Amino acid sequence: MDLIESKLRLETHWTDPDLEDCHPVVETIPDLDHVEVTAENAKDVVGMIKDLLRNPFPLTDKELIAILNKLKDVLSVSIVTPQLGQALIDVISSILESESDLVPFTNTILNITEEVGDRMVGYEGSYTLAAPAIAISVVDVAPEQLGSLSFGVTSDPTGTNPEIFINSYPFNGTVAFISLPPVLQHSFPQPGLNQNQPRVQFQFFSIPHLFQGSPDQLILNTFVVSASVSNASCPIKDLEEDVEVMLRHLKPKALDKEVKCVYWNFNKNNGHGGWDDDGCRIHNSSSNSTTCLCDHLTHFGVLLDVSKTPVDPANGQILTIITYVGCGVSSLFLGITVLTYVALEKLRRDYPSQILINLSLALLCLNLVFLTNSWLSSWGLHGLCVAVAAMLHYFLLASFTWMGLEAVNMYFALVKVFNVYVPSYILKFCAAGWGIPLGICILVLIVNREAYGSHLHTDTRSASQPLDNSDNFCWIQDDVTFYVSVVAYAALVFLFNIGVNDLCKV
Repeated sequence: MDLIESKLRLETHWTDPDLEDCHPVVETIPDLDHVEVTAENAKDVVGMIKDLLRNPFPLTDKELIAILNKLKDVLSVSIVTPQLGQALIDVISSILESESDLVPFTNTILNITEEVGDRMVGYEGSYTLAAPAIAISVVDVAPEQLGSLSFGVTSDPTGTNPEIFINSYPFNGTVAFISLPPVLQHSFPQPGLNQNQPRVQFQFFSIPHLFQGSPDQLILNTFVVSASVSNASCPIKDLEEDVEVMLRHLKPKALDKEVKCVYWNFNKNNGHGGWDDDGCRIHNSSSNSTTCLCDHLTHFGVLLDVSKTPVDPANGQILTIITYVGCGVSSLFLGITVLTYVALEKLRRDYPSQILINLSLALLCLNLVFLTNSWLSSWGLHGLCVAVAAMLHYFLLASFTWMGLEAVNMYFALVKVFNVYVPSYILKFCAAGWGIPLGICILVLIVNREAYGSHLHTDTRSASQPLDNSDNFCWIQDDVTFYVSVVAYAALVFLFNIGVNDLCKV
């Protein structure tokens, strides 16, 4: 009898186990719904999510909702230490790198990121959290000591592994930069007995597809950077002094494209967020970067206008063939012209013939540089590309100059027929025809060396890349330089030739 009772007790013990200390098994993201987040297990929950996202893969809307809800729960019950903050930023970075459809969740992700920085404790002065796709810095400041505050980011061209620097001016490699004005101190929270020290938070996002609320025909052409004040006493807007934002272009801006300084408006597109330009304006813009001035704090970016209808590949190939065949035929006959005049001395004795030889030589060199431009640019050597762009610019200006000199010679021959003797006539023409363009190109290199270049970002490219790649072409990349040194110069020569032609008719 005692043996039977002991056996029953043993069976009863195994059929009623104590499950209070057992953790739910989390093998997939939907399993997170069964996990209750507490202050004690918050760090473990974030670790579970990191493990689930270790191998990036596109996430469904249901999976994104499950992850983001758990991150909210973690923030609501936890004290955010720098260690927990880094783990949260790592999770957010993995979400951004997953190539998921993030459009419905952009505002949620931005709010979670903001809360990580606002709630973080356990550091002195400032602290930075960085992950491959995102970085945030928090800086505690005293309002009366605020002179100016800046935040900059350097990274590789893809934006991964960003490095943060505070209160340092932009330098080579800077992809984003924000400078805050001293007037911002008036928006800091008023000090109180239980009031924390005012805090400024900077954020950097290197995944453009998180921000898809661009207007038609506009695309985001920079990384995104933001600035905010925790517990601000009033909305940070309509500042008397502008916030300066410098952003490097992901793709260099072509001469025929325009850019727009914008900020992320959380209320646009039915609460999904979108880009807005209210309160922001362009301070200056080059092919490689744009500096904006804004009167408020939020997430900033630069949109590139792509409204120009691109040529489809088939027609683009046809136009390329026509261009290269035409330039090739032109080069052939220009070469024949130069050789003929050089070989036959009688043809080159008079001034018009000598001017024609120089004009033909300038046009021949222009065609040859144009034909080899894409091939040389495909080598990916920035110095070589600058040299090729400068040579193309030089021979184009030389061609225009010699056309103008032909008009000068015509004026001397047909209008000033008598009592005109110019010593070293053709030498002076050569000095002007080849020297003036050289002076202009040297001046461009001195004033703005970055005016010459191409749309290449990398230092190595395949030499076998097709020649019809319009982004792989060395030429003037600065709008002002192009319109002043090419368009205005050509227009001046054109007007001069028209004037001389009218005088000759008289």
